[in-house]
Amino acid sequence: MLVRRSAGDELHITYSVDGDISQIQIPSPTTPRIGTELWRHTCFEAFIALDSQSAYHEFNFAPSREWCVYAMSSYRSGRLLADETMNPQIALRSTDNHLELDAVVRLDTLSAIHLRAVLRLGLSAVIEETGGFTYWALRHPSPKPDFHNAASFALSLDPLSR
Repeated sequence: MLVRRSAGDELHITYSVDGDISQIQIPSPTTPRIGTELWRHTCFEAFIALDSQSAYHEFNFAPSREWCVYAMSSYRSGRLLADETMNPQIALRSTDNHLELDAVVRLDTLSAIHLRAVLRLGLSAVIEETGGFTYWALRHPSPKPDFHNAASFALSLDPLSR
């Protein structure tokens, strides 16, 4: 995974998967739109929290270019944001042994505070293979995968100096 915060107030995330890509169930590309229950298939996720706060946003990015955003007030407590203005840019590249998904999130769609705050990120992937699911994250703080666990928000990003 590669993450960077741009001067244009965007968060750029690249997810990379290496291996026999033919063994991964990849949803077919469609028109970018809000989706539901994207984690039931191959999906990449970003959890974005302000430093020292329990509230966070959950982004789901599907290879189909469907996406969704949840505003969570605390651990697993929140709601879907059916707001087309949050539309992240999603691009997919795939070969026989490499899959890459790029997602660009505009931080100003979350709040003005996100533009100048330290962010804590949890980055994860749900991979649907022919034999079942695997769950990947920067950090798994408990025996079972739980991407909502604040201890899995392992990456800290400082705001860019202006």
